[in-house]
Amino acid sequence: VQLVEAGGGLAQPGGSLKLSCTASGSTLSSYSMRWYRQAPGKEREFVARIDSSGGAATYADSVRGRFTISRDNAKNTVYLQMNSLKPEDTAVYYCNQAVGNYWGQGTQVTVSS
Repeated sequence: VQLVEAGGGLAQPGGSLKLSCTASGSTLSSYSMRWYRQAPGKEREFVARIDSSGGAATYADSVRGRFTISRDNAKNTVYLQMNSLKPEDTAVYYCNQAVGNYWGQGTQVTVSS
Protein backbone atom coordinates (compact mmCIF):
# COMPACT_ATOMS: atom_id res chain seq x y z
CA VAL A 1 0.00 0.00 0.00
CA GLN A 2 1.34 3.41 -0.94
CA LEU A 3 -0.16 6.70 0.18
CA VAL A 4 1.01 9.84 -1.59
CA GLU A 5 0.20 13.29 -0.24
CA ALA A 6 0.24 16.43 -2.34
CA GLY A 7 -0.87 20.04 -2.19
CA GLY A 8 1.34 21.45 0.51
CA GLY A 9 3.20 24.70 0.14
CA LEU A 10 3.44 28.22 1.46
CA ALA A 11 0.32 30.12 2.42
CA GLN A 12 -0.27 33.45 4.10
CA PRO A 13 -2.14 33.66 7.39
CA GLY A 14 -5.83 33.57 6.58
CA GLY A 15 -5.18 31.73 3.36
CA SER A 16 -6.19 28.29 2.15
CA LEU A 17 -4.61 25.10 0.91
CA LYS A 18 -6.11 21.78 -0.15
CA LEU A 19 -4.17 18.60 0.49
CA SER A 20 -4.79 15.30 -1.22
CA CYS A 21 -3.82 11.74 -0.37
CA THR A 22 -4.04 9.14 -3.11
CA ALA A 23 -3.69 5.44 -2.45
CA SER A 24 -2.32 2.68 -4.58
CA GLY A 25 -2.44 -0.96 -3.64
CA SER A 26 -5.41 -0.35 -1.38
CA THR A 27 -9.09 0.35 -1.86
CA LEU A 28 -9.60 3.40 0.29
CA SER A 29 -13.37 2.99 0.24
CA SER A 30 -13.02 0.08 2.66
CA TYR A 31 -11.33 2.12 5.38
CA SER A 32 -11.58 5.18 7.52
CA MET A 33 -8.74 7.59 6.87
CA ARG A 34 -6.97 10.15 9.00
CA TRP A 35 -4.80 13.21 8.64
CA TYR A 36 -2.06 13.93 11.16
CA ARG A 37 0.55 16.66 11.36
CA GLN A 38 3.92 17.13 12.96
CA ALA A 39 5.43 20.52 13.66
CA PRO A 40 9.16 20.96 14.25
CA GLY A 41 10.12 19.76 17.71
CA LYS A 42 6.64 18.45 18.45
CA GLU A 43 4.96 15.08 18.45
CA ARG A 44 2.73 13.99 15.60
CA GLU A 45 -0.86 14.99 16.34
CA PHE A 46 -4.26 13.98 15.04
CA VAL A 47 -5.98 16.45 12.74
CA ALA A 48 -9.05 14.82 11.24
CA ARG A 49 -10.73 11.50 10.51
CA ILE A 50 -13.35 10.43 7.98
CA ASP A 51 -15.25 7.16 7.92
CA SER A 52 -15.17 4.80 4.95
CA SER A 53 -18.30 6.19 3.33
CA GLY A 54 -17.47 9.83 3.95
CA GLY A 55 -20.58 10.25 6.05
CA ALA A 56 -18.92 11.09 9.34
CA ALA A 57 -15.89 13.19 10.20
CA THR A 58 -14.17 14.22 13.40
CA TYR A 59 -11.64 16.97 13.99
CA ALA A 60 -9.08 18.12 16.48
CA ASP A 61 -10.27 21.12 18.47
CA SER A 62 -7.48 23.21 16.99
CA VAL A 63 -8.79 22.85 13.42
CA ARG A 64 -12.54 22.37 13.84
CA GLY A 65 -14.45 24.93 11.82
CA ARG A 66 -11.45 25.73 9.63
CA PHE A 67 -10.48 22.37 8.09
CA THR A 68 -12.70 19.95 6.20
CA ILE A 69 -11.84 16.34 5.45
CA SER A 70 -13.52 14.66 2.51
CA ARG A 71 -13.00 11.73 0.18
CA ASP A 72 -13.65 10.60 -3.35
CA ASN A 73 -13.66 6.83 -3.26
CA ALA A 74 -13.91 6.63 -7.04
CA LYS A 75 -10.53 8.38 -7.20
CA ASN A 76 -9.13 6.53 -4.18
CA THR A 77 -8.32 9.92 -2.70
CA VAL A 78 -8.84 11.71 0.59
CA TYR A 79 -8.67 15.51 0.88
CA LEU A 80 -8.05 18.07 3.58
CA GLN A 81 -9.34 21.54 2.81
CA MET A 82 -7.60 24.01 5.09
CA ASN A 83 -9.03 27.50 5.41
CA SER A 84 -8.23 30.44 7.68
CA LEU A 85 -4.72 29.12 8.07
CA LYS A 86 -2.65 30.22 11.03
CA PRO A 87 1.12 30.17 11.55
CA GLU A 88 0.61 27.42 14.12
CA ASP A 89 -0.75 25.18 11.34
CA THR A 90 2.79 24.98 9.96
CA ALA A 91 3.76 21.30 9.95
CA VAL A 92 4.32 18.27 7.82
CA TYR A 93 0.92 16.73 7.11
CA TYR A 94 0.52 12.97 6.79
CA CYS A 95 -2.37 10.79 5.77
CA ASN A 96 -2.91 7.49 7.50
CA GLN A 97 -4.85 4.32 6.91
CA ALA A 98 -5.21 2.94 10.41
CA VAL A 99 -5.94 -0.60 9.23
CA GLY A 100 -2.48 -1.85 8.43
CA ASN A 101 -0.96 1.38 9.84
CA TYR A 102 0.04 2.82 6.47
CA TRP A 103 1.46 6.34 6.23
CA GLY A 104 2.32 8.65 3.41
CA GLN A 105 5.62 10.48 3.13
CA GLY A 106 4.10 13.76 4.21
CA THR A 107 3.66 17.17 2.61
CA GLN A 108 5.00 20.40 4.09
CA VAL A 109 2.59 23.20 4.91
CA THR A 110 4.09 26.53 5.89
CA VAL A 111 1.92 29.45 6.96
CA SER A 112 3.83 32.70 7.03
CA SER A 113 3.59 36.26 5.86
